[in-house]
Amino acid sequence: MAEDNEDLEGNELGNDDSNQADHTDDKITPVGGLYENWFLDYASYVILERAVPSLYDGLKPVQRRIMHSMKEMDDGRYNKVANIIGNTMKYHPHGDASIGDALVQLGQKDILVDCQGNWGNTLTGDSAAAPRYIEARLSKFAAEVVFNAKTTNWLKSYDGRNNEPEQLPVKFPLLLAQGAEGIAVGMACKILPHNFNELIDQSINHLRGKKVTLYPDFPNGGMIDVSNYNDGLRGGKVRVRAKIRKEDKKTLVIHEVPYGTTTSLIESILKANDKGKIKIKKIEDNTAADAEVIVHLATGVSPDKTVDALYAFTDCEVSISPNASVIDGDTPRFMGVTEILKVNTDNTLELLKRELEIRLDELERQWHFSTLEKIFINEEMYIDFKLYSDKATLYEYLYKAFKPFQKKLIREITDEDLHKLTQIPMIRITRFDADKADDNIAKIEGEIAEVKEKLANLIEYAIDYFKELKKKYGGERDRKCEIKTFDSIAAKKVIIANRKLFVDYDEGFIGYNLRKAEHVADCSEIDDVIIFFNTGKMMVTKVADKKFVGKGIMYANVWKRGDKRTVYHMLYQDGKGGPTMMKRFNVKSITRDTEYDLTKGSKGSKVLYFSVHPNGEREVITIVLRARPHLKRLKWDIDMGEQLIKGRSAVGNRVTKEIVSKVIQKEVGGSTLAARKIWYDDVVHRLNDEGRGKFLGAFKGDDKILTIYRNGEYRLSPFDLATHFDEDMIHIEKWNPDHAITAVYFDGEKELHYGKRFLCEITTDKRIPFITESEGSHLDLVSTAYKPKIRVVYNKQLKATKNLPDTVIEMEDFIDIKGMKAQGNQITKLKVKEIVVDEPEDGFEPWPDEVQEEEPDNETEENDEGGAEKKDNGSGDEESVTIEWEINTDDDGQSKLF
Repeated sequence: MAEDNEDLEGNELGNDDSNQADHTDDKITPVGGLYENWFLDYASYVILERAVPSLYDGLKPVQRRIMHSMKEMDDGRYNKVANIIGNTMKYHPHGDASIGDALVQLGQKDILVDCQGNWGNTLTGDSAAAPRYIEARLSKFAAEVVFNAKTTNWLKSYDGRNNEPEQLPVKFPLLLAQGAEGIAVGMACKILPHNFNELIDQSINHLRGKKVTLYPDFPNGGMIDVSNYNDGLRGGKVRVRAKIRKEDKKTLVIHEVPYGTTTSLIESILKANDKGKIKIKKIEDNTAADAEVIVHLATGVSPDKTVDALYAFTDCEVSISPNASVIDGDTPRFMGVTEILKVNTDNTLELLKRELEIRLDELERQWHFSTLEKIFINEEMYIDFKLYSDKATLYEYLYKAFKPFQKKLIREITDEDLHKLTQIPMIRITRFDADKADDNIAKIEGEIAEVKEKLANLIEYAIDYFKELKKKYGGERDRKCEIKTFDSIAAKKVIIANRKLFVDYDEGFIGYNLRKAEHVADCSEIDDVIIFFNTGKMMVTKVADKKFVGKGIMYANVWKRGDKRTVYHMLYQDGKGGPTMMKRFNVKSITRDTEYDLTKGSKGSKVLYFSVHPNGEREVITIVLRARPHLKRLKWDIDMGEQLIKGRSAVGNRVTKEIVSKVIQKEVGGSTLAARKIWYDDVVHRLNDEGRGKFLGAFKGDDKILTIYRNGEYRLSPFDLATHFDEDMIHIEKWNPDHAITAVYFDGEKELHYGKRFLCEITTDKRIPFITESEGSHLDLVSTAYKPKIRVVYNKQLKATKNLPDTVIEMEDFIDIKGMKAQGNQITKLKVKEIVVDEPEDGFEPWPDEVQEEEPDNETEENDEGGAEKKDNGSGDEESVTIEWEINTDDDGQSKLF
């Protein structure tokens, strides 16, 4: 029994301990829980209070507090930035450094803050002077658009001593105008800046129910490709390029730089030069108020290719990934820029409505009291005041006195109204002018009607508000960044060949760090090398400092993907003792490091002859057979230019069944390839051979491209696909040296229009003026047609030319072809409205010597896999055309062609 009692007591004690432990656990928070809560609190604070801007006023808390502080201090004069920082610390609990940095950034955006002093330079990366040396005040735009105490919701500051705005009543899409960037915990924000005037235009479009389209604009200028902008959401991308001007053949000038690049641009150019990707002599940074970086090129370097290389390997082109995230109330949201604009515009509309409603209420109060005052004085209600000893009876008297006039009032009379009436001084009553009071009431009624009209037509009122903003503040805020579509630059085509490719034929090595090997070509570190072996196999591999590819190397060189013009000639024996085959082929595409067999694959096959022709040159070879009885003819010539160019996998055509002793190259002729067909793509302003844009013609040899520019200059450039064309180009075509150019221009010095016809006498690759260079001279029109006509349209506003009909002039009869520097013949002495080309409905007559080059359509394609070529037979079906020929000898030694 004793043991049972002890057990019972033990159980009771155990139960008490358990209950006590449970009670204690309720008060203890696990360490893991503390970390979880603290981290979430910290993350929420950083997102909501520091890094991400508000959707409605477009400001982060520190920016909002700075603007409120500047408004609080505003007296029209500049304030020391140090004073602004000190005053803002009443509202912002994070120290002076964060406030100062945020204020400098606001000032550099040149929208809300009017700056004085050295505020730094976003182009050079120079920082602002110390806060005690620089000053600021609110801009006129900020004073008008950002503040209104009557429509602001106020909160207590962090210490409870002051009031600060929850949101500023910004009546403009400020967030999109300024842009924003911040990194919080678990999310980031990157909203690109947009053009001030375009934001207003698109806000008006939204108010009118039209489509909204927005693209970024950067203060540094440059060019931007927005084809993948994705409305500023995650996953989008914009490409930004510097504007590069070709000063001469040895100098490039970078005069507009990409957004966000300062000293990094020059550093990236120097780094690319050190790595050998570009070749420059020196670089000068003359950047001050405007960007100007001068790049001096090394001798023999193409400026056009260097421009492409700068875009490919330096910060002259950067890619920016937007990520539009905002705070909507207390919630982070990802929104596209068009949705942000619509919300901001709707918010502006609501703020304008609230301002009008507040103003209407104020006017109605003024009218109400003015009317009460007029009745009160005209009816002499104040005379009986002495009869009433207390406020209650006096107010009762006044209520009864005003009762007959209640219908004239727009609101009920209150005790506050009566109190104000009883406080009117007697001198004011005695000097009361009824006519003046009526005029004042009429004026108030007019303002009330005007406000009600605006409320009734709120959309039009908001549109007028935006138009007025654009008129007052948008004059110098035109788009600075040019929107373009960029072409893709292949790095391998523009990189400088800064290495030398060596081949060790005996040991089977290639590379640019080989010793005692044969130099075969210049190359870059990203090039591919094509290797042919005496076994009839080939492969393409990436160049390296030293790489083993296999013994029996027959030929190796740099290979460019898509190369159609390099043609290879090969004769091989098909298997041991087999027939000799010949093939003419190119290699346009491969899989890197894959071995390809160029023969039929028979065991014991070997290459008898191999040659390479960079431009598809014709070649005559001599076949020498091994002598044996009954063979009367032991050698003959073959013109390889008569063979079709096929793919690398084509087995080729049979030469002979006999054993070939040797093959000798007899001669090499001109190219058998057709002239190169060139197009001009006016979207990216570049040449191409892929059929994009305007067909210019087929080019070969010394053919040139003629371009004419708006300022009266022409240029004759080679048909290199890397050629750049200036933005002011107005015409491009294949140049014919015998075709005259017709031009009509205005001479600024003589103030007359002249016409001239001339041939291009200077054929260097630079812009040559062909009109006078006096101030005010400009090009009216230019034509390269055979017999162009011009139409002179006179100024109908003047009495002398009011009734004159248009004059049509045939330029071939008007003036002969003269020297390029000739002034030309005077068109007319009368005042001219415009001079235009008078083109016939059926077009101009072609030049007599002109062979019309039609743009190729359904052109024969070369089959890279060998086999038959395919041609369009016009019916939609593909016709297989196989051409093979075989040279053999019969028993009499006579050659036969099959």
